[in-house]
Amino acid sequence: HLVESGGGSVQAGGSLRLSCAASGGTVVTYCMGWFRQAPGKQRAWVSFIRPDAITAFVDSVKGRFTISRDNAKNTLYLQMNSLTPEDTATYYCAAARCGRGWDSGVWGQGTQVIVSS
Repeated sequence: HLVESGGGSVQAGGSLRLSCAASGGTVVTYCMGWFRQAPGKQRAWVSFIRPDAITAFVDSVKGRFTISRDNAKNTLYLQMNSLTPEDTATYYCAAARCGRGWDSGVWGQGTQVIVSS
């Protein structure tokens, strides 16, 4: 069970930190990721972090977003800086066995981010 929090409304250039708390089991050995769905668009991958802390980002957020995990708290984070209106979306976290595909994993309900110009 994953629950996202931290979304909200900010002005362009601002920052938000999203959290994704896992319960009902540990996700320490799972790959965890962030996805987003903008209005009228399909859900898209944003970032992931492996159990060994290797990370990856979609090009549009490189240098602005940071992904991290706190295994002791069973929580995933996404620090988002220099936000632009193009970052407006509902953000979802997911946890899955690495290499098995995100669709096989667990998803949160989403948290909305709105960036105004």
